[in-house]
Amino acid sequence: MILCLVDDDPVALEALTFARRFGDVEALVFGDADVGGYVSRARRVVHERLDDYAPEAWAQAVVELEPELVLAAGTDRGQEVLAHVAALLDVPLAANVVDARPEGDAVRLTRQRWGGSLLEEALLHGAPKLLTVAPHAVEAEPAGVETNVEDFAPTLRDEHFRVRSTRREEAAAGTIRLDTARVVVGGGRGVGSKEGFELLEELAALLGGAVGGSRVVTNLGWRPHSDQVGQTGARIAPDLYIACGVSGAIQHIVGCKGAKRILVINKDRNAPIVARADWAVIGDLHEIVPQIVAELRTNGG
Repeated sequence: MILCLVDDDPVALEALTFARRFGDVEALVFGDADVGGYVSRARRVVHERLDDYAPEAWAQAVVELEPELVLAAGTDRGQEVLAHVAALLDVPLAANVVDARPEGDAVRLTRQRWGGSLLEEALLHGAPKLLTVAPHAVEAEPAGVETNVEDFAPTLRDEHFRVRSTRREEAAAGTIRLDTARVVVGGGRGVGSKEGFELLEELAALLGGAVGGSRVVTNLGWRPHSDQVGQTGARIAPDLYIACGVSGAIQHIVGCKGAKRILVINKDRNAPIVARADWAVIGDLHEIVPQIVAELRTNGG
């Protein structure tokens, strides 16, 4: 059995698309995720105590099905659940895979290392074989099949609920998620202050996008951690990423490398991110961004 974990994170459908290269895939669905059209068979996990995230319980559900190959999205949840599965079964886990194919009794794969700055080719052995798919390694694509969904009730004990989610802080209504936004306006130290992000918020609103920030910005308290773009934050893949006052440390590049186009606004023409940009405007963002905003307003956004 080839099994792919799916929750309500859109990136999970990318992993499901990736998993189909290995053959007939079953989706193991947690929560209200919709996998219609992606696979012919799915099992929705049902349990009276499993109304939210509990990593050990999710891992136990995987173990009970005795799959030969398990895939999950390379999100915080996907990594954590498969790490629990690996520990329970004493098998290796390959994380952040960008390409993979069967090779004999193993899986030959390419995965990201060192924060995405290095690609490693390796052979994955084990029974079962476990791997997580790097976000945006592929685009989510339905398979055009009819999906049969069955309920699956794993046998869970108190010990499987030692760690569980008890509450969620929902984003404000109308907020666009960083990982699904088509346009992201990012700010770095060059924005200058928490108040400086009001200008970026205005630009993002006109473009129908989201606002992100570098790690230094979240460390300074100018933006919440949920807005961080980078290795330890969100990994984005918008049509356009506008980086304002961002120097472009490797950790930030890891987070935005999936962008189809990058526009940089920076006073420093030697900033690392300039070398990775499709377009660069060398100048003070506090002068340039207001001009862009004014132009957008004049032309109706």
